[in-house]
Amino acid sequence: MDRVQSQLTLIYVIVFVNGAALMGFEILGSRVLAPSFGNSVFVWGSLIGVFMAGMALGYFFGGWLGDRWPSRFLFSLLLGLPGLLLLVFPYYSFPLTELLADYDLGPRAGPFLASLCLFLVPSIFIGAVSPYAFVLAVRDLRSAGRSVGALYAISTVGSIVGTLGTSFYLILWAGTRSSIQLTGCLLIAAALAALFLRPRESVR
Repeated sequence: MDRVQSQLTLIYVIVFVNGAALMGFEILGSRVLAPSFGNSVFVWGSLIGVFMAGMALGYFFGGWLGDRWPSRFLFSLLLGLPGLLLLVFPYYSFPLTELLADYDLGPRAGPFLASLCLFLVPSIFIGAVSPYAFVLAVRDLRSAGRSVGALYAISTVGSIVGTLGTSFYLILWAGTRSSIQLTGCLLIAAALAALFLRPRESVR
């Protein structure tokens, strides 16, 4: 029982960190787009819309993947790939937004295309983490509802912490570029922690 509980605790911590990284990255996304496209409602609408689309695709992908291959290594990969992407993100995101701004696609199409190019893929991977974590966490179908409720509650609390922490402290302390890379490091740390999970027992 202690081993099971420790594994669940580790999954909860990983989901919390993932939720914080997701919303922290979304807040930072506005700072990436602002120099080229401003801070208009079109920028925020594009950013939020693309993140929600990525999360929706990620939820589906994570559940599908978890049903077929429930593995700590794949779980780690879902966390590690966007983490690595965020480490190099500042090097290509700012030049890309400047390039798209130079094409002058308009106040709607410009920020939407930039958001699509920059944020869709990372948000898909980050969105896939919670449903995949549920597959690893559930041990008894009779408590499946409680398990998924707890996971998404913890993820949402992480998102709140990520939103406030990034907005109020991290950007002011580290700046946009370093904050993005620190968020990537956080996901990589979660990916390494996921490797300590034990194989899932059969669901009854």
